[in-house]
Amino acid sequence: MIEHRPFKTLGSANHGWLDAHHHFSFASYHDPERVNWGSLRVWNDDTIQAGTGFPTHPHNDMEIITYVRKGAITHRDSMGNEGRTEAGDVQVMSAGSGIRHSEYNREDEDTQIFQIWIIPEERGGEPAWGARPFPKGDRAGAFVPLASGAANDGASGDDGALPIRTDARVLGATVKAGESITYTTRDASRHLYLVPATGKVQIEDVEAEARDGVAITHLESVTITALEDSELVLVDAA
Repeated sequence: MIEHRPFKTLGSANHGWLDAHHHFSFASYHDPERVNWGSLRVWNDDTIQAGTGFPTHPHNDMEIITYVRKGAITHRDSMGNEGRTEAGDVQVMSAGSGIRHSEYNREDEDTQIFQIWIIPEERGGEPAWGARPFPKGDRAGAFVPLASGAANDGASGDDGALPIRTDARVLGATVKAGESITYTTRDASRHLYLVPATGKVQIEDVEAEARDGVAITHLESVTITALEDSELVLVDAA
């Protein structure tokens, strides 16, 4: 099954400092058909104005992955962690038993991020935060794991990826126009969700443009052909 979710059909809320688009039900946006996709609970497409951001607020029992598309985001939390994650880099926060954090755009330009929430396999645990760069050149023509967690069968997460506490992978790739890449899942019951950060792609008979969502399941592999130079983000979740 492949379901195309055009960007114009997403939930949205423009707060001035924040222009947010929601692939799944979030805050005041609710669509009973788009509450989650397997353990993938939130995919927000956020544009944050320069000098603004999310003030300190709490989270618990959620794996929160931030993929920075443009600009940079500065993180600070109640565990004493602080860091700046810029375009092309990824940060992960395991909220665990509870953490308070802020996320600000300290840059002189808009920052654009994908914020992805995945439900953890177990509640509680010590909160954690981490970030690392993922050069786009290393992702040319292939999906590279950016964040990864252990599966129920005990298989470990991917080497080099930021750890998350759930049976899921967040992957990135860049694909030149006219080229194709194939992603193979562990089994057909997995829930895949693909968003082109830039460009335009085709998956079977579905064409998806930048910031559209594509929900995929009951397939053991999926081949994506770039109709334009494209930057892709893919979640593979239980």
